[in-house]
Amino acid sequence: MEDIVRAYGYLCLGSRFRRIGERLQADTQEIISALGVAIQVGQYPFLATLDRSSPLAIGELAEAVGITQPGATRTLAQLVDLGLVEMRASDEDQRRKLVSLTPAGQALVDHSKLQVWPRIEAAVREICADLTGPLLGQLDGIEDRLAAMSLRHRTQNNAEEKP
Repeated sequence: MEDIVRAYGYLCLGSRFRRIGERLQADTQEIISALGVAIQVGQYPFLATLDRSSPLAIGELAEAVGITQPGATRTLAQLVDLGLVEMRASDEDQRRKLVSLTPAGQALVDHSKLQVWPRIEAAVREICADLTGPLLGQLDGIEDRLAAMSLRHRTQNNAEEKP
């Protein structure tokens, strides 16, 4: 069957980006689950942002991650329930909530920096290595490489190759 999103090129560029993004996120979720990390892949950017700059107001965090404030609030509520972040009222304005990592959240980020993120980054870097030419051709290459071998298999292969 013809891949209509690929066939329509620039007309379906947004759909193509979304499809690739969803595939990368699904593969990344498999990797983090296999490594024993019990969060959703979409929660990692919040933890990484708070690791770099904390505490942050919910609106600042939403802006840094690039999502809406209601979406950030939902994700942060999940992270609070997991004991990875905490929210407190600002000393200057009680209506303003400041978010920071808990010790458990910091431990997860520290573990992820050493054991999880480098593996995922290396696998994505491998998929994107040596792609050149027009954008649509590069997207073809990314999708073809993902179809040939998932990120999870690439991380397993990379781990086996290291002494």
